[in-house]
Amino acid sequence: MRHNKKFNHLGRTADHRAAMLANMAISLIQHKRITTTLAKAKALKKYVEPLITKAKEDTTNSRRVVFRYLQDKRAVTELFKEISVKVADRPGGYTRVIKLGTRQGDAAPIAFIELVDYDENMAKTPKAEAKKTRRSRRPAKKAAETEAPAAEAPVAEEAKAE
Repeated sequence: MRHNKKFNHLGRTADHRAAMLANMAISLIQHKRITTTLAKAKALKKYVEPLITKAKEDTTNSRRVVFRYLQDKRAVTELFKEISVKVADRPGGYTRVIKLGTRQGDAAPIAFIELVDYDENMAKTPKAEAKKTRRSRRPAKKAAETEAPAAEAPVAEEAKAE
């Protein structure tokens, strides 16, 4: 039976798991994107998103609560000064997990987890329209020029005939 199995234990003791998730959260805050296994990325998402939500309110108590989880002064400072400002209007979903395939050695599923607002590649920027190409052998300008005079020539001949 699955009673009281609400999260993935990741094959570790509670202390080891807490230390690992704290270290991964610090790395995510500092580097904005980390690559890890899919199970660890999903566990980290559940660990770090409440901390980011707590960081949106910059009070002494919220800093103490976040520091209790992370135990890294520089990471807490960056979280409150930089990241919380950038995600202030976002109601949740601060991280994104993207699957990368499997690891060569043990075929473990690999993914990267990143902070959503820091990814330049996925940012909503207007893309330039792709240049449309013709499939004929002659250039587009010459094709348009040759078709237009040919259409006008019979009209001119008809006008002269009258």
